[in-house]
Amino acid sequence: MLGWFRKLLPREDKFFELFGAHSRTVVGAAEALKALLAGEGDHDANCDRIVALEDQADNITRDVMQAVRLSFITPFDRGDIKDLIQSMDDAIDMMHKTVKTIRLFEQRSFDPGMREMGVLIIDAARLIAEAIPLLDRIGANVPRLTAIAEEVNRLEERSDQLHDEGLKDLFRRHGTSNPMGYIIGSEIYGELEKVVDRFEDVANEISGILIENV
Repeated sequence: MLGWFRKLLPREDKFFELFGAHSRTVVGAAEALKALLAGEGDHDANCDRIVALEDQADNITRDVMQAVRLSFITPFDRGDIKDLIQSMDDAIDMMHKTVKTIRLFEQRSFDPGMREMGVLIIDAARLIAEAIPLLDRIGANVPRLTAIAEEVNRLEERSDQLHDEGLKDLFRRHGTSNPMGYIIGSEIYGELEKVVDRFEDVANEISGILIENV
């Protein structure tokens, strides 16, 4: 009954503008991270771009949280709005953390598995950016939103596989002769895997919103 009542009331649609703006910062950061791992463009410029975009994303997240507090009617549950934007922000935060590790250990070249994980990250970011505007008309977009969530889950499974294969390769190459090389490489692999995990969290939030609103 309450759900039908909410649909009849005017709602605050600025959330979709903010979600869209945030998703664009995430895609931009993912593009820079992919380029960084592939050795494309200027190394430091790619790092700086990710840092700057993460700061923009934090500002947008704060705007969403403020809008939740001030809005009378929201497009869907306030808790779901908070969880969705936070999960999106966690993804770009993890990219920022990866950059900090790369800079800390002065890494300039990356294993093939890391580069492939960079491709998975940009694929996941673009899928989430596609999904966000579809939430404005959830009922009409259930099939595509469901397909996007499933595809992000498949990317996460591939990321796990690359992580495990990468650690095995690092151990074969560095396990006894260069322990620091193994430690640094495993740290980067672990953080890249966590970036994809955070995108899976976003996909799971979207799936939860579908269940509650369809």
